[in-house]
Amino acid sequence: FVYEGCSHGSDWSLEERCNQMLRNMEASLTARDRVGIQDFVLLDAYMSESAFLDNLRKRFHENLIYTYIGTLLVSVNPYKELNIYNKKQMDTYMGVNFFELPPHIYALADNVFRTMLSEFNNHFILISGESGAGKTEASKKILQFYAVSCPSTKLLNNVRDRLLLSNPVLEAFGNAKTLKNDNSSRFGKYMDIQFDHQGGAVGGHILSYLLEKSRVVHQNHGERNFHIFYQLVEGGEEELLRWLGLERNCQNYSYLVQGDCAKVSSINDKSDWRTVRGALSVIHFSESDIEDLFGIIASVLHLGNIKFEADVRGYASLNNDQEMHWLLGIPTQVLKQGLTHRKIEAKTEEVLSPFSVDHAVYARDALAKAIYGRTFNWLVNKINESLVNTDFSRKTVIGLLDIYGFEVFYVNSFEQFCINYCNEKLQQLFIQLTLKSEQEEYEMEGIEWEPVPFFNNKIICDLVEEKHRGMISLLDEECLRPGEATDLTFLEKLEETIGGHPHFVTHKLADIKTRKTLDRGDFRLLHYAGEVTYCVVGFLDKNNDLLYRNGKEVISHTCLRLPTLLKVMRQSKNAIIKHCFPSSEPDSKKRPETVVTQFKSSLVGLTEILMSKEPWYVRCIKPNDAKQPGRFDDVLVRHQVKYLGLMEHLRVRRAGFAYRRKYEIFLQRYKALCPDTWPHWKGTAAEGVRCLIQHLGYKPDEYKMGRTKIFIRHPRTLFATEDTFQVCKHRLATRIQAKYKGYRVKGHYLKQREAATKIETCWRGMLARKEREKRAWAVKVIKKFIKGFMTRNQPACVDNSEYLAYVRQNYLTRLRDTLPKTVLEKDSWLTPPPIMEEVCDTFLLLKAEASSIFKGKKESYALSVCRPFVDTRISKTAELLSYRIQEFKTYVPVVKYDRNGFRPRLRQLIFTREAAYLVEEAKIKQRINYISLKGVSVSNLSDNFLILHVSCDDIKQKGDLVLQCDHLFEALTQLSLIANKQNCIKVVQGSVRFDIQPGREGFVDFKSGQESMVYRAKNGHLMVSRQRTSSRA
Repeated sequence: FVYEGCSHGSDWSLEERCNQMLRNMEASLTARDRVGIQDFVLLDAYMSESAFLDNLRKRFHENLIYTYIGTLLVSVNPYKELNIYNKKQMDTYMGVNFFELPPHIYALADNVFRTMLSEFNNHFILISGESGAGKTEASKKILQFYAVSCPSTKLLNNVRDRLLLSNPVLEAFGNAKTLKNDNSSRFGKYMDIQFDHQGGAVGGHILSYLLEKSRVVHQNHGERNFHIFYQLVEGGEEELLRWLGLERNCQNYSYLVQGDCAKVSSINDKSDWRTVRGALSVIHFSESDIEDLFGIIASVLHLGNIKFEADVRGYASLNNDQEMHWLLGIPTQVLKQGLTHRKIEAKTEEVLSPFSVDHAVYARDALAKAIYGRTFNWLVNKINESLVNTDFSRKTVIGLLDIYGFEVFYVNSFEQFCINYCNEKLQQLFIQLTLKSEQEEYEMEGIEWEPVPFFNNKIICDLVEEKHRGMISLLDEECLRPGEATDLTFLEKLEETIGGHPHFVTHKLADIKTRKTLDRGDFRLLHYAGEVTYCVVGFLDKNNDLLYRNGKEVISHTCLRLPTLLKVMRQSKNAIIKHCFPSSEPDSKKRPETVVTQFKSSLVGLTEILMSKEPWYVRCIKPNDAKQPGRFDDVLVRHQVKYLGLMEHLRVRRAGFAYRRKYEIFLQRYKALCPDTWPHWKGTAAEGVRCLIQHLGYKPDEYKMGRTKIFIRHPRTLFATEDTFQVCKHRLATRIQAKYKGYRVKGHYLKQREAATKIETCWRGMLARKEREKRAWAVKVIKKFIKGFMTRNQPACVDNSEYLAYVRQNYLTRLRDTLPKTVLEKDSWLTPPPIMEEVCDTFLLLKAEASSIFKGKKESYALSVCRPFVDTRISKTAELLSYRIQEFKTYVPVVKYDRNGFRPRLRQLIFTREAAYLVEEAKIKQRINYISLKGVSVSNLSDNFLILHVSCDDIKQKGDLVLQCDHLFEALTQLSLIANKQNCIKVVQGSVRFDIQPGREGFVDFKSGQESMVYRAKNGHLMVSRQRTSSRA
């Protein structure tokens, strides 16, 4: 038992969640007062109609449109879109226990489906209610649910699509706008859906009942003809309309304007037309079938425009032949004769008798109704052909019966009589099946069956259908007897035959008080749902619904010249008409059955079908006549509750025990209420339930223990249990939360401990590896040191290179601390080791040369003093090139800036005895002879740029070089000594001019800035900006 409540977010604070939990706990106890009870069986005052309506009203105003009466589903039309029919909702209800979730049509559909699969038997769902209550929509929702929930293959998908798309086709041809409903089904429909053993939809079959053919020729004010007529006129393609002789204006057709309601805001005929055309193709209608079908629809419209007038003798004649051309290719003369004359047979002679205008109009309308009615039957059969299952292995079936509910109008005629008779039969079947299922369940569970008092409407069914004395038999007798039979003579016969029946009364038989409410042409039946007054006018004509024989022949005639009309019938061009009016029919001397007899026979067949299946019910209720959302009309709903037999069904379900559930389900829900059954019961479910109810203190007369279920007599017992559970579950939830949180924290702690252990292990391993690497390195260094010491006096080699470097570094470090005050104090210098005696003079000479050139002139010189000069900074590439360049002296990497555009490029600068070379990857880019080197310019700032000025006597020669060198002082000192160009190196301020080529010059501008950068200025100069150094020499 579930209460519908409000959902809440997951991002609330702890305090908000606690407050919400308290509110939910209180709401769970008071939910019944706000949203009502979701199963009427649990209604305490189940005998009270007011309590029933009050519960229905509460749920309706909370948008809870579904309520159970046991397994019966009550559905109230909300007249608005509710977000409860999406794929997510379908998934929610799939495979869930029937009472586990709030009432829904998906829950019913799923329970039927799963029961069918598990028990491998046939079922049907009866959907009933008055026009506008939502029967058609309920049927669609069930079909859509099966389309989603059933297994899917290409073959099964084809069957599923045809089942779904048969709906819009049948709605187009069988539904119409009425005063109560814009899409009212004007026929009863029973659809069988066939399933294989895996639950896949493999086929289907449709039966139709009592199509309202009279709507073709007459509609009340505010109503329309069948949808297909308007869809064809409004949505049909221009070429199709021309071929059918139609105009795109419904006002031009007599059969479409009688209700003065051709346009309806809620109906889109153009869109519906496209849907129907597409559906016909999916259902495998051929193009010729579609053409013939729409040809018939157009012919009915043309037939309605045929007008008659009286000739001089008072007989009917046609006043125009314009519409004749479009009537199924029938010659004008044949049609005229068929509509204005009837055939009278006298022994061997046949005589044509002319009609009056009224008879001709009747014949025209009868022909239109017959054409449409038989075409509708052909359409249903054609759909059935596309749904037929070719696999003849055993299949299970779920039937959907969407049929008109009990109808009570201001004026009730023959159609309402048939519909209400159908509802009497279904109510009788409903009570029988409900009682039968109840009794079978009690017997199966081993519980004594208690007889249930209920109103047995068999007396009313017998009044209508009893042989020879029933109303149907009397109506048929009156239709068949010779002489002038009229509706009033039929009424008189009823008064004579069944006048004493307690459920039948007329103006003549009634007392003075009742007589005031009846006209002389009325009779009243006391149905199970209440009194209904019928007007007898039109009963005989509507029951006969016969075509004059030559009227039938007209359908198939194409020529009068043939000797017999029977031969001409087979020449009809319209294949559907040929099929609907077979050639054997006119020759039959047997009078066809009346409408009510045919309907009675079809009801007998339907009853046999339903009796062979397990029943499920959906009762649809219309909350108001204005189709307004949120409006609940108590009087209207009370009336529907009465004639739908909901109170009767509730009384039957409540006659014994209000609530029953399987032991496993009951124990699973309420086991927390008993310490012995919580959290796990180790015995059987029945023993657990017995232990539980003993702990709860159930009295012996409040429950019974069946073989597989517990039966609880009173709803208050269940509600007390449920309320206790609602209080208990919050306490349990707190304990469960605490346990769960402890479990999560403990798990988190264990994970952290495991992670810490892993980290410690990895850290220790890393430290051990580092220690091992350190020791290995120390061993290696000590070995090298010892080996270098042993070979210290030998020429430099791999073995002693590192040791000698150490000796040099040690000497220089000591030298730094004991430097003489002047260079001339040669005796005060530290004695260098033997390895440095050769180098010392050269090194000092280079440093002295650099000092003489740059000291006090360039900002960055002071920083270079402590940096030792090296012989060369040669790379592998330059080393390869040194073999090609003779007398290689030294090498330094530089960045060369193009003379045009100042694009930087990596180069190597190599000095030899004769010249300097600018090299790119072992390729000589430029050779600068020292003779042609006019000078070298550097700035006084801390940058590392130098400009080599070269004399350019030939215009083809390259100009000066703009270079950037990280080892500027070392490179220029080497250059000054090798090329003897000490006086050529100039330290300048501001800008340096250089020759791009003979006749063209460029400039390099130097400045101090916040940051170092090199870029091309707007004036075309190369701008070099350098940060000022913190100290100067």
